[in-house]
Amino acid sequence: MEKAKLVPLYFKAANERELGEFNAQIEQLKSLYGDVAEIMQPACVGEPIPEECDAIVFPQLIGAAFSDSDKLASYGLPMIALTSRFGTVEMWDWEIVTYLREKGMEVFSPYTIELAKVAIRSLSVKKAMKRGTKFLMFQDSPGEGMQAYIFKRFFWWEQECTERLEKTFGVKLIYRSYKELNERAEKIPDEEAYALWKEWDVPADGELSDAAVLGAVKLYIAVKEVIAEVGGVEGVGANCLNESFNSKTTPCLAWNEIFERDDIIFACEGDTLTMISTYILYRSLVQPVMMTNLYPFLVGMAALAHEKIDKFPDIEDPDNHALGVHCGYFGFAPESFCSKWAMRPKVLGIVDENAHMIDCEFPKGPVTLAKIYPDLKRFSVIEAEITDYVKYPGSDCRNGALIRWKNGHDIMEHLCSHHSLIVLGNQKPALTAVAKTFGFELVSL
Repeated sequence: MEKAKLVPLYFKAANERELGEFNAQIEQLKSLYGDVAEIMQPACVGEPIPEECDAIVFPQLIGAAFSDSDKLASYGLPMIALTSRFGTVEMWDWEIVTYLREKGMEVFSPYTIELAKVAIRSLSVKKAMKRGTKFLMFQDSPGEGMQAYIFKRFFWWEQECTERLEKTFGVKLIYRSYKELNERAEKIPDEEAYALWKEWDVPADGELSDAAVLGAVKLYIAVKEVIAEVGGVEGVGANCLNESFNSKTTPCLAWNEIFERDDIIFACEGDTLTMISTYILYRSLVQPVMMTNLYPFLVGMAALAHEKIDKFPDIEDPDNHALGVHCGYFGFAPESFCSKWAMRPKVLGIVDENAHMIDCEFPKGPVTLAKIYPDLKRFSVIEAEITDYVKYPGSDCRNGALIRWKNGHDIMEHLCSHHSLIVLGNQKPALTAVAKTFGFELVSL
């Protein structure tokens, strides 16, 4: 991804000593942030700056910022205060930062280098999306297939959703036939697929049939061919469950290999809202992120019956717990993100007998749940923790995550989807910076 372009601004009122400190700080910032930002030629406040500039950076702030606030506001750009010799904001600059914010300016004041890098990367992500980032989705008749009583309810398949995503972010959603993709995959010779499989050394269950393995690899080859034909694809997905009758496999292994080898993100079940959320979060934070279904204990039998289990685990404070389960296991995440990862035979009854799923785990400990709301104006952030993994043999929850959060009843009122993204670690400060970049209202739960 192209680095964010930052223009350092200095003040006309700066004396010789201050200008010397300003120039020294620019060199420090180049050293600390050269991997994510291009520090452009400095300009004096009030002078024109290049149109391609993504944000203003303050290597130094002085009292002249108060009287020059109208000139600063006229740029209409985000601003980042990186004024300490450690590459973060100086405590003495909070007064100026607050004043500029009161004047309606968007000012970042990162107190760690990583927070600053998140803000800078998010600027790059926003710019890339505005230039028409391509996302490829395989589907034919979404909602009309398997379990239509569930799938016909989802907003992400509505034309309104597609138009909102493209208009709001500038991205391009490209649709191709899932049926034709699988027909292409079936024509690939077994020998070609088997040779590739031997190269990969994938952690796999010994119960997987040869047909399951070869079908998974062939689908990967077919997806790669379409990606090459479209060109410039940054994310890929398929309506894999609802239209499972079009496939003799599932795309889990294909998504894993495409991410690990080509750095292309993915989304399950044709969920374009999840795809865009994943792209923004992963590219901005560069932290492990995955999607799963949330089953709060408060939902009761509506969740239990769907997962074919008799009861939730017996624990204290059940109102503030949920199960994270998707396609029989915790969900699907790339191998490099996980503390445990293995390809296993399918669990769900709606997919082909030769389908597969990934049994994976994130490390136990703090996580953050996040998702863009369908209105594309709000962004939910839930601080949580994976406390354990629970297994129900013979059910649709062979290995699910036990997730603890606060204010379970409040969360029930504000969840916007059963699909939620889980980011490893406590990422609320970083996600707050991302929300600011994209102009999202932060819904902190």
